[in-house]
Amino acid sequence: MTAAARRTNKRGDATRESMLEAARKALATGDPGAVSANRIAKEIGATWGAVKYQFGDIDGFWAAVLRRTAERRAGMLSHHDTGATLRQRVATIIDLLYDGLTIGDSRAIENLRAALPRDHAELERLYPKTAAELSSWGRSWLQTCRQAFADLDVDPERVREVAAFIPGAMRGIASERQLGTYTDLDVARRGLTNAIVAYLK
Repeated sequence: MTAAARRTNKRGDATRESMLEAARKALATGDPGAVSANRIAKEIGATWGAVKYQFGDIDGFWAAVLRRTAERRAGMLSHHDTGATLRQRVATIIDLLYDGLTIGDSRAIENLRAALPRDHAELERLYPKTAAELSSWGRSWLQTCRQAFADLDVDPERVREVAAFIPGAMRGIASERQLGTYTDLDVARRGLTNAIVAYLK
């Protein structure tokens, strides 16, 4: 590869990174209007044509945003203390999600998901790459939960069920924190931890 080609590739990579970061920041505001590739392109002084050149189409762009977010969050729960008890492991998952669901990345993904079709068939038809990325998140999360309890005597089917409901339950608790509530959310998290531990035992 020539020096000129390397410089061109570096510029292209930098442009791509700028677009992904601009998308993350715009989406994290929670503004429904932020789910616009044209708007994001304008924020970094580019055109929709430039976005298409980097990502192919809006589907490729949103899939790349999701992939980048997943990369930033990778390993969040990948390491655990093998000497930790079941309760400690469940509490760690609950605490990490409680903290993680209020950061910019999570708000960005929630805003993007809210703008996408709810029906799986329609999502897969209109945004196949984005749908595939979201589907891979579900598989990765299930694998993370399985690994977290792999060395304990826990029913795999119950781990699958717990993995399915924890994200929604934690989004509800995180929403309560953002909206303001008279509920003691420490008690709520402790109660959810106790319920999961009792179910997994």
